[in-house]
Amino acid sequence: MELTQKIETLLEEKFSTDEDFADCFVVDIQLKPQQKLYVFADADNGFTFERCQKLSRYLESHLDSNGWLGEKYVLEVSSPGIDRPLKFPRQYKKNIGRNLKVTLLDKTLHEGTIQDADGNRVLLVNTIIEREGKKKKEVLVETPISYDQIEKAVIKLGF
Repeated sequence: MELTQKIETLLEEKFSTDEDFADCFVVDIQLKPQQKLYVFADADNGFTFERCQKLSRYLESHLDSNGWLGEKYVLEVSSPGIDRPLKFPRQYKKNIGRNLKVTLLDKTLHEGTIQDADGNRVLLVNTIIEREGKKKKEVLVETPISYDQIEKAVIKLGF
């Protein structure tokens, strides 16, 4: 079994058996040259610095006792950060109310506020201005997007 798979299995076991991590999930695991292991995890109710520390110590103990990366390695455990693409439906739910930029598989772009998300799709809303003669009217447009049509989706921060 590949090391990243071993790490993912360890984390999934931790998340399913440790009540403090029950709402956590693995987003990505990357093994880079020179024994650098990056673990990105998230949680439905927020992934705190304290959780990162505990998870890092948990992984270090397994890496050290099993010798999976040798004596010298770098381990970084963090949340994915707001600039990383969303990968799982639960990440969309967590970000309801935030602005999202979506690139579909057919390369079309959509932007809007996440109004709702379930296991199959995300619902974006945005306001457009329509003209009726000389009058302008704001119209709320809802765009449902199936996850299987998404190539990339990133939260857009408004300043």
